[in-house]
Amino acid sequence: MVDGAWWPSSRDAAAELPALIAAVDRLLDRVTLRIGLHGDAWQNIPRRIPARGRQVRIGWFRHTDPRVITLIFAAGEPIVLLIIPSGTAAGAAEATFKLTAQDTAGMALDDILTLASLPPDPAFRAGTADSPARWENEGGSVVAQEATGAGDRTPTSA
Repeated sequence: MVDGAWWPSSRDAAAELPALIAAVDRLLDRVTLRIGLHGDAWQNIPRRIPARGRQVRIGWFRHTDPRVITLIFAAGEPIVLLIIPSGTAAGAAEATFKLTAQDTAGMALDDILTLASLPPDPAFRAGTADSPARWENEGGSVVAQEATGAGDRTPTSA
């Protein structure tokens, strides 16, 4: 289950995560403390990212789904964002934003990607021998946010 989507411009975690942290903190009025991501799906992964007077800890794992990123907050449940690969066409990215802004409870990532017509990206492919095909976070849902346009790469949440 995902709570929204994120369309980074690259796979450089050090370059992309500061803007994600700032956008999520602002949109959800929360304080991001930790981020969990798949270590093989990203380049240049720092241990910490400075953000508004604090350091956000970055954890990278190999037993999570590389197509998602998890944000953990000072208060409230974590959220899981579907990562739209950086080379995705604007139309497919916009369809993914709109779909994840709707109720996707109980839908598998593969189903969401199929409905959004998002092409598979080998860098974000799950199901290696030592990782699960799907990884779900036991978090709750996030208050609905309006889907962003194709040119706006800030996350949306459902």
